[in-house]
Amino acid sequence: MNVEALAKEHVEAWFNEWLILEAKIHAAHTARSGEAAVFMQEALIVFQRLLIEVGEELLPINGAERLAFIQAKPSQYACYRQLDELFKETKKRSARLRLQADR
Repeated sequence: MNVEALAKEHVEAWFNEWLILEAKIHAAHTARSGEAAVFMQEALIVFQRLLIEVGEELLPINGAERLAFIQAKPSQYACYRQLDELFKETKKRSARLRLQADR
């Protein structure tokens, strides 16, 4: 795990990227425009880059299976909700790991 990449300011930048994409994905699903899949692909890249930069330890329980589910059909609303939950859980996990690293 890259402890330096786990710094709050650094991790917050990743989650801010997600918030921007999340708003676009939500709007695309609401409008049924078909653009959700494009934004979901971008969001998946953000999530995967976060895991690569900080470390796989950041992945929540059964995160790999959930990520595979999302990657299989990113245009589905259920996948969007699942990715949102993964980001939330990852943010909480990063805070826990940061506290453990500070000890």
